Amino acid sequence: MHELSITQHVLKIVEEHAQRAGAKRVTVIHLVVGQLTGFVDDSIQFYFDLLSPGTMAAGALLDIERIPAQLQCRACGQEFALEDKQWVCPRCYAVGGDVVRGREFSIESIEVDQEESHRLPTGEAGTPSRASGDGPDTQEQKR
Repeated sequence: MHELSITQHVLKIVEEHAQRAGAKRVTVIHLVVGQLTGFVDDSIQFYFDLLSPGTMAAGALLDIERIPAQLQCRACGQEFALEDKQWVCPRCYAVGGDVVRGREFSIESIEVDQEESHRLPTGEAGTPSRASGDGPDTQEQKR
């Protein structure tokens, strides 16, 4: 059930940032989720599909990057991957260690569609500039 509150929080943060950016809608949400968080990707997706209709993120793709657990042996300092839930150092066989990676949970980035009224001319080569009359609307009319 932790995925419900986490997903609610993600949607709140995403909408706040999208609104500040003047976005029309959110198209992709990139999440980073560590192996040791206990969060289940399918549950996050389920709650996202349940909660997102009617928000700026409705229909957005959830891109979840999983970060494998990485430990550091307290006895010899060796870093090692957590495999089969075995917290045993492969070098000295000491049990336990400190978590180096695997507890992460963050919104890495979001992708949005910008509103037409907030689009500004870029002036970059190869990029249509709305101010010059070469934007998508006028290009469609020229064809």
